[in-house]
Amino acid sequence: MFIGNKWEWSEVYVLLRLLAEEKIYANDNELNKLEDVYFPIIKVLREENKGEIKEYTAGEMISIYIDGAKVKELPVTEFESEYGNLLNEINSKDSKCTFPVESTQNFIDKILCYKIFTPATDKSDIKVKIIDADTVYSPTIGSSMKSELGSSPTLLNAGKTTNFIYKIVHNHPDLIREANGIYKVSGGKNHTDVRGRINKIIKENGTLEYRKMNNQIFEDNLVLIDSNMDKIIAETLLYFYKDGISNCNEMVEKLEQENPMNYGNVNAYKYKFKKFLTAVALGMKPATVWDGLDEATGGYIVVTKEGNVLAYHIYNRNHFEEYLLSNTKYETASTSRHDFGEVYSENGEDFIKLNLQVRFR
Repeated sequence: MFIGNKWEWSEVYVLLRLLAEEKIYANDNELNKLEDVYFPIIKVLREENKGEIKEYTAGEMISIYIDGAKVKELPVTEFESEYGNLLNEINSKDSKCTFPVESTQNFIDKILCYKIFTPATDKSDIKVKIIDADTVYSPTIGSSMKSELGSSPTLLNAGKTTNFIYKIVHNHPDLIREANGIYKVSGGKNHTDVRGRINKIIKENGTLEYRKMNNQIFEDNLVLIDSNMDKIIAETLLYFYKDGISNCNEMVEKLEQENPMNYGNVNAYKYKFKKFLTAVALGMKPATVWDGLDEATGGYIVVTKEGNVLAYHIYNRNHFEEYLLSNTKYETASTSRHDFGEVYSENGEDFIKLNLQVRFR
């Protein structure tokens, strides 16, 4: 019996619904379905075990192939009824729990689906062969997936690789001791109060000057997007920890007001920041050397709160970029796990690391 959370069961839901509907609709930046923009689906591919390709072809009869050999077929009506049952089960459960779905378990056994989600080696959660009506081409595309049926997922996961290093310029002799003594109590435990420590630095007339990133690979990856990208992100981290701004669209508004890069056209901040979010969504990982190419070549699939399965594809990339900017935020990750928030000295100078994590909101 499979046990999974809402996101994991959502991958099975997408498989069933795409095959039942035989098409995937595009959507705008506010997740409204574009009724006249859709991509007919030929097949959905899964690689549950490395090297073994399972194909589900769309049609009145869904044919199942393993490594090119047809092994089974079922009427599409069974998929139509089953995805509705699964959606009801997912919606009835708490976002924080894992759970079995007995009726779906019986059905996925029937369609030879042995895992509720496939381990992704890149940013692609699902691969689909579609018909591109504009080019009459039938590409097999990989798409990342986000489900609104459960808790909001992270877009960029925190790690020591996502730490930014700032030099603290100050004249307060006891700053390190006093700043590092600032904690907040939650659940009966002391937790590092990063914002409290930043406020202490500012209160003592200290300033924070961005020096470099903690990880050279991530810094090099950001340079592919823009030569100033690390500096722009460093500014937004100060907006988050110093000013309490968390939503990414508000970060951009603050950048446009402050204009820290002294751009002649402040629209550059929104343009560059959207490229950053899109790069993360479609392929760029902090600790892996990035070549600038999208790993999720098909874009992004979103399962809405209502259960609609919609797609951002290359043709509506502008909608996708605007969606990312309007629906993401910064958040504070674990300071102990990711080694940030502590004021420290090095070669006679004082520093602090601030961490970047981006989540859907």
